[in-house]
Amino acid sequence: MTFKHKFNRIIVALVAIVLLMLPAVPISAATQVPNDYNTNQLNLNVKSAIAIDSKTGQLLYGKNINQPLPIASMTKLITVYLTLTAIKEGKLTWQTKVKPTDAIIRVANNKDFSNVPLHVGHEYSIKQLYQATLIESANGAAMLLGQAVSGAQVPFVKKMRQQLTRWQINDAQIYTSCGLPNKDVGADAYPGAASQAENELSAKDMAIVGQHLLTDFPQVIKTAKIARLDFIDQNTRTAMVNFNWMLKGLSQYNPQLKVDGLKTGTTDAAGACFIATAEHNGARIITVVMGAAHRDGSDPSRFIQTKELLSYLYRTYRPIIFTKNEVITGLTSMKVHNGKARQINIGIKENSEVWAPINGAKLHVELADDQVEAPVKVGQTATNYLFKAGSAPLISLTNPSGVRLPAKAFQRTTKVNFLVRFWRWLFGG
Repeated sequence: MTFKHKFNRIIVALVAIVLLMLPAVPISAATQVPNDYNTNQLNLNVKSAIAIDSKTGQLLYGKNINQPLPIASMTKLITVYLTLTAIKEGKLTWQTKVKPTDAIIRVANNKDFSNVPLHVGHEYSIKQLYQATLIESANGAAMLLGQAVSGAQVPFVKKMRQQLTRWQINDAQIYTSCGLPNKDVGADAYPGAASQAENELSAKDMAIVGQHLLTDFPQVIKTAKIARLDFIDQNTRTAMVNFNWMLKGLSQYNPQLKVDGLKTGTTDAAGACFIATAEHNGARIITVVMGAAHRDGSDPSRFIQTKELLSYLYRTYRPIIFTKNEVITGLTSMKVHNGKARQINIGIKENSEVWAPINGAKLHVELADDQVEAPVKVGQTATNYLFKAGSAPLISLTNPSGVRLPAKAFQRTTKVNFLVRFWRWLFGG
């Protein structure tokens, strides 16, 4: 390298230092998740629908997924999440007993709503109420869970809103812990809200709720898949039948679809809604349909639409399963910037999956970043594997520009000192 070239590099270095001191230019907003995805291949008879992978959030199907709509009793999954969180944190146990208020008793004994009766002076365990909420969609039981967690309905509803905000769901409308319209919970109506106000989320956001619930509390499936169970209140038994008719033993069961959860919802404004989950070839799917037909209590429309959606998914995609520490051929290492070691070996950080089109373009994998900054620790996320079908990125709810799986470092390396870094930059090598 000539003296002139070395001098030019030193000048460039000084300019770079000056540029680093200038104010940063704002980065444009991330690509938004499309409102419709593959609706040209399947147009369901619902107001809104979505299908995602439960781990990665990979978007497999979407129809009007960003529009907030009434969610009715699908609300109860948020209540269940907060109940399970309180148990995990030691604030409640499955054996904790609670007594219903007069307002909850009036809701629980209203035969116009899905319920199990609750009685004055009786105590009910968290486990009983949890089962009644998931299986019978009991509104009084869900409200009593909210009372157990937060002491009363209004602070619990505020807690629900805060939880949704933590999940970056910012356009939700939440007024009741059970999903009934505000006017139907009597003295527990949310203050300042219209009597007709109902809980609203988009299909995308409802899928995110289901994703968090299944990720943080996968044991919820053990209860959600129970088709029938008795609710025992002292000397009285109330037979509970799951409103998810796609479970084994119920009228819409299909052994090929393997649905084992999660929750239905119905009001006049919402129509018939259903958030479902099913395992398929080692992976798990979450689907949501909202605003399906609901002519009467025997109408199976939401389950018929869910069957169409799942059948479409199973014939269109196949899950490719990746196991922890697996390496991807051709992408087994990456460069290290300013590291003592110039490159490190990498592999899959955690068990995961990617849904690849069966008859579409070939699945292509690349590194989101081909270089990591030193120092590097063993096990840290060094980069991400980015997946495409041909040249088109596979879409994720969290990464609309492409499905990403974290790649972890198999080796450690320290960072070289400033003089070595400057020498490398100046002279290369």
